[in-house]
Amino acid sequence: MSNEINTNGMYYPYFLEHAKFPFTVEERKCITSTVTKLKGMKPYRDHPGMLLGKIQSGKTKTFIAIMALGFDNDFEVVVVFTKGTKALATQTERRINDEFKSFIKDDELDVYDVMKLPESFTKWELKKKIVIVCKKQKDNFAKLIKLFKNENYGFNSKRTLIIDDEADYASIGYKKNKEKELEANLAAQELDKLRKLNDQISFLQVTATPYSLYLQPENIEVQGNVFRPIRPAFTELVPVNDGYIGSDFYFENDDDPNTVGHHLHCEISKKELMALKKEDGRRFKLEDALTSDSILGIRSTVINFIVGGAIRQLQDEHSKDKLRKLSCLVHTEVAKSSHNWQKQVVEKIHSELKRIADDDKQVFQQLIDISYKDLSKTVNLNGDYLPSITSVIARVQDILKDEMLMIASVNSEQQVEDMLDDSGQLKLRAPLNIFIGGNILDRGITINNLTGFYYGRSPKQFQQDTVLQHCRMFGYRPSEDLAVTRFYTEASIKKSMKAMHDSDAALREQIENNKDKGVVFIQGTASGIVRPCSPNKIILSNTTTLKPYKRLLPVGFQTKSKHETNLITAKIDECLNANFSEKQLEEPFLINKNLALEIIDLAKSAIQMEEKEGYTFDWKAMKDAILYMCGDKQEMWCLLLKNRNNKRLAGEGSHTKYVATPDTAKTEGRKARENAHDVPMLALFRQNGEKSEDGKGWCGAPFFWPLVYASGNVKTTIYTNESNAYN
Repeated sequence: MSNEINTNGMYYPYFLEHAKFPFTVEERKCITSTVTKLKGMKPYRDHPGMLLGKIQSGKTKTFIAIMALGFDNDFEVVVVFTKGTKALATQTERRINDEFKSFIKDDELDVYDVMKLPESFTKWELKKKIVIVCKKQKDNFAKLIKLFKNENYGFNSKRTLIIDDEADYASIGYKKNKEKELEANLAAQELDKLRKLNDQISFLQVTATPYSLYLQPENIEVQGNVFRPIRPAFTELVPVNDGYIGSDFYFENDDDPNTVGHHLHCEISKKELMALKKEDGRRFKLEDALTSDSILGIRSTVINFIVGGAIRQLQDEHSKDKLRKLSCLVHTEVAKSSHNWQKQVVEKIHSELKRIADDDKQVFQQLIDISYKDLSKTVNLNGDYLPSITSVIARVQDILKDEMLMIASVNSEQQVEDMLDDSGQLKLRAPLNIFIGGNILDRGITINNLTGFYYGRSPKQFQQDTVLQHCRMFGYRPSEDLAVTRFYTEASIKKSMKAMHDSDAALREQIENNKDKGVVFIQGTASGIVRPCSPNKIILSNTTTLKPYKRLLPVGFQTKSKHETNLITAKIDECLNANFSEKQLEEPFLINKNLALEIIDLAKSAIQMEEKEGYTFDWKAMKDAILYMCGDKQEMWCLLLKNRNNKRLAGEGSHTKYVATPDTAKTEGRKARENAHDVPMLALFRQNGEKSEDGKGWCGAPFFWPLVYASGNVKTTIYTNESNAYN
């Protein structure tokens, strides 16, 4: 069988010509390269390939194009596995039907839901190309396996391509049974059975969160059964262009107030999430929907979404564009009872806004003005046309009067299925749409034009492969939409998402650079030794990512009492003055790494993280990272900065944030880059720690704020403590 790829067949050229969104040269290279490897890999069934895309980046579009090219290159059957929900299976089936409708009409190809297969196949039907959509669910698997075992139809010998969409979800996983023996989950077992039924199977994994797949061992044996390898043998990256907005936009430069991304984050409290979990008059009463501080975040979500919608409508009119429908997602709980309560709250905010628009115009205008001032910052930063406050208020009144806002609770598969359009995307019925739901609205379901995202899912452990998938605000977005977008979440959730972004960016960087060894995984031990870690044993939560000159520092804290903090600061001053001359302390100087660790411990003893507000810091990870980067070297760089007056808090309302930048890139960052090439640098910011009249300042005593700059030559590294490194 030839490994040359035919790009001029019946399916692929037609697919490219009629695609709703043109395929770039880079995308076409990705498609042909993937099919070349899938077709040529021998034995076909042994090693899967990986199609790695970013969240909402066009993975489905790409793997459907791979299907088309595969049909032109000997593949007869494609099985597409979807997450185990009826809604997602329906979305996938509709999308494939839509893309191949011309071939379906001409009786060249058939698309089936595995649960709706015909009772029997004729020889004529079996000559067609066949696509089968299968949920990762027990009954679906059983019916598919039965089909491939039926020798009358010959599926066990047809050239078959398995596409496992969201391949990290349910497709792998092992747990201990009652006898404490390791056993594979259902999907892993059934996928393995299918791959063993046909020697002509090629296997493509598709995901945006590949960690659990890359970290698998080469060979897996469970209770004497040897599983086909699921660790990918090759990786193809789905190209993205400048129009794609992903985690880097939200988390890479979020400390820089001169970026739009900085202003998109609105912090919500754990108390508010509790108030939205269930009705409890002690926390919040519905009649206080427009005034209660208990639901400041969700109220801002609704008002900013409406005001942002008004701005976008006026911008569309200004540029003579077609009216753009927008969406907002509230995703905090799994329980349907919570969704019902949240819908009541959102509807009450909406109805109260309508009421005061007529009955209390002064309060109405004040609320709209607050939102307008907030959104205008990012509209101006983006360089977009900003309608006047008068015209925005008038348009908001029109939106409320004409019922342009639809509020929907979506908490069942049937509801989602009924709300999908012909292309399998969630239908936007009104100009403005607020969707409230749980798991059913997470990964896979496409929600277009999202400008509001209220997110509060806070599991006991943040799993890399699931939490980022909840980010429905990623995708191809016009910059004008981004300028009125707001992302509401609690501090610990945002911190975890930022850490996940760092790990994600590190992994992609390694793949793009074709580094054979990939990302380095290390773990700390109780003895303080840092050593390489077996990647397949890592649980990717609570990780720290190291890359050249990355900053590690605590954010979100208060100092201890004035007396106690003064004593600690005096100890650090004494330690530095005893070991270094005044002249040495004026410039970057070398310090014994163990002395640096002692100073970090002292600085830590004066700091109290605001854990009730979701702020924590892994001091052990900071110290272990220093040990790892120093290696056998006994000294590292240190930088002392005196007489600092950084504020503790900055911003107003839902934009109030703990200051995260005691340093500047132009000054301290530059010194780190000039000196810390081979070993890290510890920067010690001696803050004056003054109180403030509003009570939001420090406790009135000087303290040291430590920051570690990673060394310039450190390999991209994902670090996890030993306590959470093993299953």
